[in-house]
Amino acid sequence: MLPSSQRLRLRRDFGLATRCGHRAASGTVVVHLARVTDELAGGRQDVHVDDPARVGFVVSRACGPAVTRNRVRRRLRHLMLPRLPELPLGIVLVVRALPAAASASTERLDADLTRCLTRCLSRLVPATVAVHS
Repeated sequence: MLPSSQRLRLRRDFGLATRCGHRAASGTVVVHLARVTDELAGGRQDVHVDDPARVGFVVSRACGPAVTRNRVRRRLRHLMLPRLPELPLGIVLVVRALPAAASASTERLDADLTRCLTRCLSRLVPATVAVHS
């Protein structure tokens, strides 16, 4: 189970990652990753740049009936749990399962998730401060 402080629940938080973040796709999952900045937070008091990474999952009806969707969500949560401490602070991450995730093995889900996370994190450029001489 993910810690409560590291779960995405609000629609606007999901939108933050999907609209303003980087995206990487594989055969079973699509990962959206955004770094929270003061501009993206929009003056919200509950979102801070130095908060721990927060993760949300989207599993649509295309993946199958409720039992299948819940199983896919549980498997993805289980695969994300050990990765949470490795993620930088201030990250909002959305993992969207594609229909192929319902029949994929855990090893394939793990490999696809790793590949997508690596791709998104490599695109994430840390904010640099311009030095004036």
